[in-house]
Amino acid sequence: MEVLTRAQWHESRDAHVERMRRFTGPHQERKLRKEKHPVMDFLFTYYSHRPVRLERWHPGPGVVLEDADEYLEFPHYKRVDEGVTLDVESFLGQRAKTLEFVQALLTATLGRPARLGCFGLHEWAMVYRQQPEEVRHNAWPLRLGSDGTDQVVEASRIQCGHFDAFRFFTSPARPLNALQPTRDDQLANEQPGCLHANMDLFKWAYKMEPATPSELVADCFELAADVRELDMQASPYDLEQLGYGPVRIETAEGRAEYVRRQAAFAERAQPLRERLVFVCQSILAVTSLC
Repeated sequence: MEVLTRAQWHESRDAHVERMRRFTGPHQERKLRKEKHPVMDFLFTYYSHRPVRLERWHPGPGVVLEDADEYLEFPHYKRVDEGVTLDVESFLGQRAKTLEFVQALLTATLGRPARLGCFGLHEWAMVYRQQPEEVRHNAWPLRLGSDGTDQVVEASRIQCGHFDAFRFFTSPARPLNALQPTRDDQLANEQPGCLHANMDLFKWAYKMEPATPSELVADCFELAADVRELDMQASPYDLEQLGYGPVRIETAEGRAEYVRRQAAFAERAQPLRERLVFVCQSILAVTSLC
């Protein structure tokens, strides 16, 4: 067990709060103004981790906090002689199945090569043959208009293997996908080049809180924020007024840029995926000792 004095863990907690408020602060200000943001809202609406939870710091397993009785108000903490620490047995009692699934999914993903070249066409398939009022971000124009967007979809090979992206395809777009992923075959389809699989590392990190150290949650969140930018830059929407220049995947130059940035994100995601697997293994190891 590592023991942190109150001054030490306060320093870590305050640094985490400051780091996350670069994102939560603007989001909450926009919310007060009832202002939607087609890029950043995704991180707080599609993902269910509320800003107050994102700002909350947790040390993770194997750390004792001195003079930290306030942590006893949170689930899965207990008092020990040196202070307060994660109650691993309590956490496992409620979350063992989650840990087992996350470990299996991320381990399977780690063992596969990154498949690149989907070109972000999932976002195009989500608006294919829709009426303007049906488009999700209809406050923002389509760069190529409805007809031009549909033509890109019809002229492309769509090969999305991520179920949580595929399920938002329009009905006419689904048969055009080379794969027909389902929730049941998620472990078989997840691969490390997928933008959404890499954004989802944030989801798996917060679903294992408070066992996930907050520094790792923050790393995964920042990756998701950066990936989301590319996700929407490569989308059919015109977001230049918000400062997001398009990645024109309908051109050879745009597709080359997309693949280059997609590969960089895949490389950046791998150590985070490994760290999350280690969290799972560390907690689940307690089961064999009980």
